[in-house]
Amino acid sequence: MKHFKSYHKQDLLSITKIRRFETKLGERIQVLSDLNHLEQSIQASSASFVLFGIPEDIGVKANLGIGGADSAWVPFLQSFLNSQSNDFLEGGEILLLGHFDFSDMEHLIEQNALSYDEKSEAFRHAVNAIDEEVEQLVKLITQFKKIPIVIGGGHNNSYPCIKGAAKGYYKAGVLPIAQLNAINLDAHADFRPMEGRHSGNGFTYAEEDGYLEKYCVIGIHENYLPQNVWMDIVNNPFVDCITYEDIFVHEKRSFLQAVGHATSFTDDTLCGIELDLDCIEGVLSSAQTPVGISPNQARQYIQFATAQSKPAYLHICEGATHLSDGRTDGSTGKLISYLVSDFVKAMQIL
Repeated sequence: MKHFKSYHKQDLLSITKIRRFETKLGERIQVLSDLNHLEQSIQASSASFVLFGIPEDIGVKANLGIGGADSAWVPFLQSFLNSQSNDFLEGGEILLLGHFDFSDMEHLIEQNALSYDEKSEAFRHAVNAIDEEVEQLVKLITQFKKIPIVIGGGHNNSYPCIKGAAKGYYKAGVLPIAQLNAINLDAHADFRPMEGRHSGNGFTYAEEDGYLEKYCVIGIHENYLPQNVWMDIVNNPFVDCITYEDIFVHEKRSFLQAVGHATSFTDDTLCGIELDLDCIEGVLSSAQTPVGISPNQARQYIQFATAQSKPAYLHICEGATHLSDGRTDGSTGKLISYLVSDFVKAMQIL
């Protein structure tokens, strides 16, 4: 994993605001005991959760989207590490590994790809390289029965999360075969055709390659559901979806009933918990929406999906604090911090 940057304890403390009479998560969260021996250090850690970032927007650009998904990782860390360590979340149960830095690949493409089509093709080729490194790390974490918390980056990283977790849990003897399920709270299915890897087809590749058994999308927007994708979902008994319109416009079922349906559909084995921030109204992302769920509903999704399933990992993606078109929003990192806290708290109750 030549693009992975591990953290020292001082890296955490440098952005943790130490305050007398208080203890912050940045003071409690674990780091690798030996940066030169990643596997042994992960195995030796007492942490149940392993947190790392993939601040990249290569997958989004490969999907013809607006860059900026690489900008949320540091603001998330600044918020999360400065949260209070207390009886609700102490912090010592989390191992913070570091983050991937694929900026060299992106810079190379931006500087050398001549035409629009050549640049798109180059980005899609680069996503394959991202897949390999992310898969390797997720497999390494899960083979020791620890739960990855992955902060993106584009939704292209759903594929290596699923593939790596399936392989890792299988190696650990947790799964009978290298295959798991996934629940996704998202405005889009990300089930587009296999036309080269990008942020819109991670689940397609995961299913085609045999690592994803059942998949359920909650809150998909009918306006952004291609007919061919809709037909693929309808004709596949292992894929299901509940549209945003059925929940909030037609009121066929409540939001929490929709989450309950998804967890029931996928409850036969380990399940990846996916959340694409572009489904939350007003949150900055490549596909920012004026019509979506609230931040509190996103938090409820994390809480209920975690409590009612057998979580294999948590993947939060697509959020941004700066987009390449100039739009900014500094609150995205703090929202992700709340969501990660909710996941760890819900897992501790199980």
